[in-house]
Amino acid sequence: ARAVCDWAFRNTDYPALYSYSKYTNEPSCRTAESIGMRFSCGYQDEINRKMETILIIEDNEELCNNVSNLLGSEGFSLVTAGSGEEGLSLFDSHIDLIVLDVMLPGISGIDVCREIRRKSFVPILFLTAKTEDTDKALGLLSGGDDYLVKPFSFIELVARIRALLRRSRQYSRDNTEENGVAYQAKEQWMFRGILRVNSNVNEVFLREQPVRLTEIEYQILLVLIRHPGMIFSGEKIYQLIWGAEYMQNYGNIVTVHIRNLRQKIEDDPQRPSMIKTVWGKGYRFVEKNE
Repeated sequence: ARAVCDWAFRNTDYPALYSYSKYTNEPSCRTAESIGMRFSCGYQDEINRKMETILIIEDNEELCNNVSNLLGSEGFSLVTAGSGEEGLSLFDSHIDLIVLDVMLPGISGIDVCREIRRKSFVPILFLTAKTEDTDKALGLLSGGDDYLVKPFSFIELVARIRALLRRSRQYSRDNTEENGVAYQAKEQWMFRGILRVNSNVNEVFLREQPVRLTEIEYQILLVLIRHPGMIFSGEKIYQLIWGAEYMQNYGNIVTVHIRNLRQKIEDDPQRPSMIKTVWGKGYRFVEKNE
């Protein structure tokens, strides 16, 4: 109850719920159940959710400190590194997201991303001073999930981070918790010709051979194979997967991830037979049989 009160006092307009005990001088309140009220803003999720840890790999010390301080004020735990080598040494399973500069001394951000992708699908947000589409594409092709071009607004940075973390929480867990007991998510397989896809966890088989997809590639594939033949625009895919408002300059992000996905499941990625492009409209999935 005290946690609810503390959160409500900081984040809502319900001061009547929050008071101090005249005996203990500590916050107390009537519980939400006792007054028949539920906060629509999802306070329980905020209270129960663990503090998420972000690794910032950025050689610009001033920018690194500013981003770290600002994200810290948003409730994140921060780990910082000034080089690719240091970032790789600090990375472990406790990191929930990486903010990664493309241009780093020594090992580049692209190579850091590739190295991390060998062992983890942790969300990676690239920061780049380059505006060329080829440079952005290179970051995404190396395994990045999203990118921001410097200079960027703090509001947009936080929005991108929260969208990536929200998607990661929703899709990447292969264990869930019910009534306080952890259990392995049930396997629910979808069969689409030569593809076999687990709809609950990132498990994909092509001709019964495992295919290693990033979380975004897996999620895009799920969207398409759940609705064979249906056309999804790049805008719609972005909104479904990233859970954020689409902007015109985001189109290349979806294109690159589709290209990566085709490289992994198509016999001839240049002439795809399953993930088809419908020119001027978007993409659709066509089932392929031997």
